[in-house]
Amino acid sequence: MLDLVIPAIGRVDLTGAPLSWVGTGWLVADNIIVTNRHVAQEFAERKGDEFTFKMGAGGQISASVDFLQEIDNWKQLIFKLIKPLYIEQAPDIDVAFFEIEKVSGNDKLAKPIDLAAQIAVTENIVTIGYPAYDSRIPEPDLMERIYGKIYNKKRLAPGGVTKVEPTRLWHNCTTLGGNSGSVVYDLHRGEALGLHFSGSFLKTNYAVRADVVRGLLDRVRQGRASNRAETRTPQTKLPEPPEMLATRSSVTGVVRQPGRHGVSLTIPLKVNVSIEIDPAWIANQRPPQRQAFAGGDDTEDYIDENEGVAEDYRDRVGYDPAFLGAEFEVTLPVVQRNAEDVLEFDVGGNKQSELRYEHYSVVMSRGRRMCFLSACNIDGNQSRKSARVAWKWDPRIPRSQQIMKECYGSPPKFSRGHMTRREDPGWGTPDIAKLGNEDSMHVTNTTPQMQAFNAPIWLALEDYALQHAKEDAMKISVFTGPYFSEKDPTMYGVRIPLAFWKVIAFIHDETQQLCATGYEMNQEQNLQPEEEFVFGAFTSPQLNMATQVSIRSIEARSGVDFGRLVDVDPLASSYESVEGSPTRGALLTLEQIQFVR
Repeated sequence: MLDLVIPAIGRVDLTGAPLSWVGTGWLVADNIIVTNRHVAQEFAERKGDEFTFKMGAGGQISASVDFLQEIDNWKQLIFKLIKPLYIEQAPDIDVAFFEIEKVSGNDKLAKPIDLAAQIAVTENIVTIGYPAYDSRIPEPDLMERIYGKIYNKKRLAPGGVTKVEPTRLWHNCTTLGGNSGSVVYDLHRGEALGLHFSGSFLKTNYAVRADVVRGLLDRVRQGRASNRAETRTPQTKLPEPPEMLATRSSVTGVVRQPGRHGVSLTIPLKVNVSIEIDPAWIANQRPPQRQAFAGGDDTEDYIDENEGVAEDYRDRVGYDPAFLGAEFEVTLPVVQRNAEDVLEFDVGGNKQSELRYEHYSVVMSRGRRMCFLSACNIDGNQSRKSARVAWKWDPRIPRSQQIMKECYGSPPKFSRGHMTRREDPGWGTPDIAKLGNEDSMHVTNTTPQMQAFNAPIWLALEDYALQHAKEDAMKISVFTGPYFSEKDPTMYGVRIPLAFWKVIAFIHDETQQLCATGYEMNQEQNLQPEEEFVFGAFTSPQLNMATQVSIRSIEARSGVDFGRLVDVDPLASSYESVEGSPTRGALLTLEQIQFVR
């Protein structure tokens, strides 16, 4: 059965575009392939009542499908995409259709994949598509164990359909970016159940139901499909079958494709690839620097509603400016541009703006109800692991100035993204380390982040800086915060920051001098949780990846004054201006970080 399906699935390649390939497509008719809207929009667009290919740097972008981009296969079987037939308008179903040439040289298209008319919860399904290395995955070791460090090639992943909704289904086959447009295929019935379009790490994946795809395809072929509201895909409520978790699968094997090319497709999946992985196992495997990934901790069971009292915090020293040494004092950054928006609170009759916790401090925005910045001292030599605790309110400021639930929850809502990482203040004696860990779980130390946001490099910056700090001290100070912008969208009643900054200061192990480096990360593309990213988006230096930037540029964009740190930044220079401040580009490896001039 798979021998007939595999040849009908190909990788969508581009010519004349910034991206060389963008996702997966498969045959649904004799000369029509289906893929996702968000894949199609990388190279095609609507013009009036028609659809056309976009213009690239050297002219119009051309697209093709290579059906032989497979492991250990150096041959090609390329068919050109002739015409965009239809691209569904957001926010409706994530579907697009393209007309494809029927013959390429002496080669003909494979048989189209049948689309199921009935969709139900079931086991023994597979997805087939083109997973790419995904920099958004917070567990890269797990990803590489599953995929054997082989990406961009045709891969099969087993699993089951776990839930059916009116226009989409949930499945637990393992996927990555690049799988956008993959087929969800029923091995028992020999037909497509869905068109994969998105996933949530270690939770579930989503696909457009095959019967919905078929209905839209029929209207497209009859010339009745339109992006006008009156003819969009109907959202009729269908009865939902009961939820069921599919049995986990382990598959090893080689599928031989018969026919003119004798292609071999290896499926190296001798691992548990179901995303219904035991959470306890994941917790045991997770390195400390990745704990900032919120995962499933946004349920009400992880919220402590028993608020403490302000007096409980009298002994908290907070961020220590002299932590790196008296001669290298680094004062707490000052909010300048929006100083009037800094939240003040009363302590013994005195107004203060610094919320002091164990080993770190927070400065809050009154208008945004989240922190301007979080500043932490980290002693790598005294670091200790502690169990995670529930999220807490801070009793020193009104609950109305804190965000506990509104925008937080399971997808498509946001995770509570730590500004100071949970493990960073967890050092000192066992009791002090435990208190630092618990203090990090105040919602004053969080901002809304998509669960895919915390890429491994962003989470590992502190650990890497510790390796370059003075060996006999192993101390660093870290400042983190969101960029507040007029462009920030409002979602679930909360304005969501599109980007974040981080500054790390330490005594360099070679120069023995104060050093500071700045970084940015952007989550703008992540704000569409129902859309998985095409492969090329991962390599954009401005989206979803950590970037080293000058501290002066962070000052200009954030309105936060970092004092002496601007002058000890290796990216600083005498000719630097705000408009032309240096940026070193996306960090693909930690070794790219520049610590000295």
